Amino acid sequence: MRTRTLRRPLAGLALALALTATAASCSSSDTSTGGPAASPGAPGTLRVLASSELADMTTVLEEARRATGVTVRTTYAGTLDAVEQIASGRAEKEYDAVWLSSNDYLRLRPDTAGRITGETPVMTSPVALGVRPGTVARLGWDPAKVTWSQLHRAVADGKLTYGMTDPKRSHSGFSALVSVASGLSGAQSALRDEDVERATPKLRAFFAGQKLTSGSSGWLATAYARRTDVDALVNYESVLLSAPGELTVIRPSDGVVTADYPLTLLTAAPAAAKESARRLTTYLRTPEAQRRITGTTLRRPVVAGVDPSPRLDREVRRELPFPGSRSVADGLLDAYDNTLRRPSRTVYVLDTSGSMGGERLTRLKEALSELTDDFRDREEVTLMPFGTAVKTGEVHTYTVDPRDPARARDAIRADAGRLTASGGTAVYSSLAEAYRSLGASPRDTFTSIVLMTDGENTDGMAGADFDAFFRGLSEGQRRTPVFPVLFGDSDRTELDRIAELTGGRLFDATRGSLDGAFEEIRGYQ
Repeated sequence: MRTRTLRRPLAGLALALALTATAASCSSSDTSTGGPAASPGAPGTLRVLASSELADMTTVLEEARRATGVTVRTTYAGTLDAVEQIASGRAEKEYDAVWLSSNDYLRLRPDTAGRITGETPVMTSPVALGVRPGTVARLGWDPAKVTWSQLHRAVADGKLTYGMTDPKRSHSGFSALVSVASGLSGAQSALRDEDVERATPKLRAFFAGQKLTSGSSGWLATAYARRTDVDALVNYESVLLSAPGELTVIRPSDGVVTADYPLTLLTAAPAAAKESARRLTTYLRTPEAQRRITGTTLRRPVVAGVDPSPRLDREVRRELPFPGSRSVADGLLDAYDNTLRRPSRTVYVLDTSGSMGGERLTRLKEALSELTDDFRDREEVTLMPFGTAVKTGEVHTYTVDPRDPARARDAIRADAGRLTASGGTAVYSSLAEAYRSLGASPRDTFTSIVLMTDGENTDGMAGADFDAFFRGLSEGQRRTPVFPVLFGDSDRTELDRIAELTGGRLFDATRGSLDGAFEEIRGYQ
């Protein structure tokens, strides 16, 4: 396997937590174009820990199996989870290789240096903006000539709004954050603390235009399709071109950040796995496979002489510099979370009915206590426990004051510790009360409702009544999604229906920990 020379210190992989890991083997798929005419080598299996977005490579990997005899068994994970698995040594016990959007953060982690070996870039995709064609026309833009400064000015003037994934949980979100910071700071080399400080006023104005946030690109595209008040999406070019609806893809002319998707061996992989990886990467870099990749995934080829998909322009943009150290990257993320972005406002609708007594309530308290440390500066948090009805005497709202964040966090933790189980299960009435508590005029925040229940609705409003209530809300109120958490004996079908009605997403705590589900939701708040 060929080892790529380090071109620049990237930090973006750090801080992405997207999806709960799920294992999947590549499945067979009939193809009309076929792969290269190659004879399979000795049969082999390669166990790969991969970014979730690489699920779109299934067809290509099935063709690779037929050509090389190598079966790729993929487990999808968020990037931060993958990095921590590598650093702790867990990854090498279960996998032979990792395949992430970029490896550069790993190079900034001394505890991963000896655990990874040769890497082979397979394809690339730059950060870009997908903008509604009507917005492009209204702004009078030539898509080939738009700069980050023009984008900043349009946002600052209130003429452009957009959605972007959470930089702490999505590599595309972090790449976008670095792209904006580099483009607006005028940095001529790797970002430094002073560059970020100099660009902070412009960055604050730019992120005021962010109206959607998400832990995953897929949900972001779906949410965007529901919103008429959001003009654009910031993501990888390949994601934007695959999104539903027509988008004009703008790659800022003054530079972009690009993912290069290197397939990387773990040092501890057995010799047979290393041979399988060699055969696989050799195949994936053949002209035939590269054409298949760009045609299927709309990412760009890395092999000279292979043209990108006709849907991709051929002009190469300047690569923007990344932070020169992990401390700068972490500082940029901290500034985004606590200073630059719009604050969050969340109502946690918590089932504390009689069936939650014992271990279930203990797990809920522990999950909330664990989550408390993750609340951001300026964030507003409401705990709304319910049983037969909302337990109004136990409903409290706190705002995390940047001058004394521990005060609100300690109070929330104390409230969680006092929760008790009693009564029936009034799911729909409690959700309606959560919407009422948020008011008729939504604030300039990322607003959401988290519903945690262990059972079916037994009291108060019925499902059909809640549907009617929700449809009677103002357009602004209906933009607040509900994120249900599947827990205990709760009805998956009903919780799915609530998520679909409100534009949220269901999180499953029956297959993992409750605190893990709550933590995953943070990317959507």
